[in-house]
Amino acid sequence: MVNRKLFRPTLTEVKEPYSNRPHPAGPQPHKKPAPPEQTHAENFYWIKQMQARTPVVIVLTDGETLHGVIEWYDRDCIKLTRSGSPNLLIYKQVVKYVYKDGEEAALGGSNGQ
Repeated sequence: MVNRKLFRPTLTEVKEPYSNRPHPAGPQPHKKPAPPEQTHAENFYWIKQMQARTPVVIVLTDGETLHGVIEWYDRDCIKLTRSGSPNLLIYKQVVKYVYKDGEEAALGGSNGQ
């Protein structure tokens, strides 16, 4: 039987070839910058609806729909002003989606059939 010895390079022997490599000349490729944390698109939307006093429909996560006009908003809530009903302060976390009132036909809703 032949006694064979395994040869393994030491850690310093492995690192040396990489540290001796020359750095490429010329400009380094630029990494794409990270996207901004906030685009402010949501703020722009709420302000636009408030200023135009656009009638909106707010659909909640449980399926309930609320009709009214956005009067005020902050990071967590929306104040919905309704005619003939009490005004509501709605947490954004329970809002499924919002659309302009009267867009049911444009969204493919009921069309009288």
